[in-house]
Amino acid sequence: MSTTAHTVHAVHKDPEGAKLGMWLFLFTEVLLFGGLFVLYSVYRAKYPHDFHNGGQEMNAVIGIANTVILLTSSLTVALGITALQKGNRKATLTCLGITVVLGCAFLVNKYFEWSHEIHLGRYPNSPELAARPDGEKIFYGLYYSMTGLHGLHVIAGIILLSIMFLLVRANKVTSGDYTKLENSGLYWHLVDVIWIFLLPMFYLSA
Repeated sequence: MSTTAHTVHAVHKDPEGAKLGMWLFLFTEVLLFGGLFVLYSVYRAKYPHDFHNGGQEMNAVIGIANTVILLTSSLTVALGITALQKGNRKATLTCLGITVVLGCAFLVNKYFEWSHEIHLGRYPNSPELAARPDGEKIFYGLYYSMTGLHGLHVIAGIILLSIMFLLVRANKVTSGDYTKLENSGLYWHLVDVIWIFLLPMFYLSA
């Protein structure tokens, strides 16, 4: 008489550990942008007039529009998480889809904004900026560096939420195991918060 042994592999899940890991990761992101914020503050204190002039040339309408877009996307991703907790997978997919679309809309606006600035010759090492005071050169250098880095984070967030969309649709992220989606939402919220700081620094500079 023969017996067949079946090995059961238990999947170890540690939601609290995963959340702690995400918070630690977000802390490193805060340190990264925090250093850039300090750098901006130092140079703004040194060249207040030049930073004011640079800020006056920014398109505040696009900056505010992108703020509304990101704030709305934060709401939709939060609603999506809540819907999944309640077992409403369809609503979660809808909210995640809207969030991804809004993130893409943000990038489209940013593309047109950068294209306009470059068309006007306002970009690092351009002849236009070369003739300007040092403070304005630094302002535009920080503008492209910080908004560009933020844009990369938006792209990463869109990819992450798109993956969550596929996992939810495949029932691999469910109402009983939604930590991955929750952590993805935390990352997206951080991206939004960073933009809220960038808005007054560059677009509402007075």
